[in-house]
Amino acid sequence: MDDYLAAEFRRQTAAQRAPAYQHLRRALQHAIEQGALAPGQALPPERELGKRLALSRVTVRKAIAGLVDDGLLLQRQGSGTFVAERIVKSFSQLTSFSDDLRARGLDPKSVVLDSGIATATPEEAMALALSPGAQVARFYRLRTAAGQPLALERSSVPLALLPEPELLRGSLYATLAARGIRPARALQRLRAIAFDAEQARLLGLPEGSPGLYIERRGFLAAGGAVEFTRSCYRGDAYDFVAELHA
Repeated sequence: MDDYLAAEFRRQTAAQRAPAYQHLRRALQHAIEQGALAPGQALPPERELGKRLALSRVTVRKAIAGLVDDGLLLQRQGSGTFVAERIVKSFSQLTSFSDDLRARGLDPKSVVLDSGIATATPEEAMALALSPGAQVARFYRLRTAAGQPLALERSSVPLALLPEPELLRGSLYATLAARGIRPARALQRLRAIAFDAEQARLLGLPEGSPGLYIERRGFLAAGGAVEFTRSCYRGDAYDFVAELHA
């Protein structure tokens, strides 16, 4: 990694005039994208990295801070700086956000931004096959792991299926499973988005950063709709994988 990073830093420096921290930031980003710095790998301490590249510690710290803001690096107090591990989410299995993170050895957390009971909107009524005037339980949550915001989720569940929405504490699927109504299948749609100002603020990203929007309708084994969830995932933290057959 040392030789690769030093060579890339020299290449960035020769390619264009810019502050040294920007050259280092681009060199580190290139090393991550090309696999010279692997997910979970620790970076050398700031002082050591600066010595190797003849840079001040302030310059190194500024370059690293920019990549932390971008979600490419993680800083753990007392442990150092690490390359962020991308979360692989499969489209061939019906899993929740919590399932995906626990499979990676991470501890999922939720911050409830808004919740309540309301009359279903036309969109919710259509997605959940509800009659006009039916009520739903709604949840708007910020999903995190290791203190890093990863996704925003808006979920709607027919109130008849979840009459006590205040019972939701962590995983929606775990809460539904406790009532014997965890989805058995789902339909999903995915598209690329750019985060607006409010979404970017909640996720700790610059406005306009790329993200992935997933709309999911979950169904019971018997066929009834149980959830309508719209999720916005950080594009820099997730890889979505689907297995295809001829």
